[in-house]
Amino acid sequence: MTDHAASAPALLELENLHVYFAITSGLVFERHIGQVQAVDGVTLGLRRGETLGLVGESGCGKSTVGRAALRLCKPTEGTVRFAGTDIAGLAGDELRRFRRQVQMIFQDPYASLNPRMTVGDIIGEPIQIHRLRQGQPAIAERVHELLRLVGLSPRFAARYPHEFSGGQRQRVGIARALATEPELVICDEPVSALDVSIQAQVLNLLEQLQDRLGLTYLFIAHGLNVVKHVSDRVAVMYLGKIVEIGDKRRLFQMPRHPYTRALMSAIPLPDPVAERHRRRIVLEGDVPSPIDPPPGCRFHTRCPIAIAKCREATPPLVADQGDHLVACWRAAEVDALMPVRLPNRDAL
Repeated sequence: MTDHAASAPALLELENLHVYFAITSGLVFERHIGQVQAVDGVTLGLRRGETLGLVGESGCGKSTVGRAALRLCKPTEGTVRFAGTDIAGLAGDELRRFRRQVQMIFQDPYASLNPRMTVGDIIGEPIQIHRLRQGQPAIAERVHELLRLVGLSPRFAARYPHEFSGGQRQRVGIARALATEPELVICDEPVSALDVSIQAQVLNLLEQLQDRLGLTYLFIAHGLNVVKHVSDRVAVMYLGKIVEIGDKRRLFQMPRHPYTRALMSAIPLPDPVAERHRRRIVLEGDVPSPIDPPPGCRFHTRCPIAIAKCREATPPLVADQGDHLVACWRAAEVDALMPVRLPNRDAL
C-alpha cells in the first residue's frame, strides 16, 4: 500500500453491520423458530488502494461480510457505504453502476464458471451487460486483452471451463472480475481450493494486478499465512464479530487478542529446531453455534485466560495503539499470560 493509500478516504465502509438468517419450520405455514447470527455488529473501513485481509475460522461470517458489501445478501441492520453512498437505496442505473465498480472473485473455480459457456463468453458477458464495448469484434478484443492480463493465451477464449486446471480456471474468474474495470474486488478465499504452488502464483498475480490497475481488495481467507503475504491491514473475525484489526506488521509482531495469539501459534516456523521446541496454544472445545452464541465475549468459552467479566460483558473494539483495535478485557495482560513464539518478523 502506498503512502497515498494509507491516508486516502475510505472506499468501503461497514458500520454496525448485522446479517441474520431466519430459521423456519413447516412446509406450508412457516414458523420462525430462530436465527443464525452470521454477522453481529461489524464495523470496518477499507481505504482506496489497500488490501484488507479478513481472516477467521470457517463459519465465522467473513464470507457473509463480503456478500453484504456487494449487496448479494441484505443486512438485517447497519449500513454499507461505497464511496460515501449508502448502497441499500440504490436501484436501476445507480445499482448497475455500483455492480460495475465492485466485483467478486469466488472461492471455488470449478463451481463459479458456467460449464455451458466458453471462456470468451464468460468474460465477455459483463462487458456486454455494462456496454463497455460495442460490437462483437471489440468485445472479443477486450476478452483477449484480459486473458493476456491474467497470464492466459487469447486462443483459450474458445475453450470451455472443463478443459482447464484449477489455477487456470481461477485466472478466468479473475479476468471476469476485471472485465467491468472495477475499483474494489472482493476476494472470497480465492486460493483455498488450489494447490500450494498454484496459490503462490495466483497471489502474486493479484498483487501485480493491484499495482498495475490501482485496485482495492477485501481479501477473505481462513489462513494467516495467506493474508500475511497480500494484506496491508488484517482484521481477525470470530463468531460474527471483529476481535482485532490493525496494520499487518504490528498485528503479526504484537497480537493483542487471545484468539489471534492462538492462530499465530499455529503458523509453522522456518527453523525446524525452533518449530520442534515451540509452545503452541491449543484451544479446547468447539466454536459455539451462531444460532445461540454465548453471552459476553464470544471467545470466552475457549479462551485460556477468561475471567468472570468475559462471561458477563461484551468487550468493545477499542484502540490499543494508534489505529490498532482489539476487543478483549485482558489485552494489556496477554503478553505475560499467553507468550507465543511468533514468525520471523524480518519475513514481514
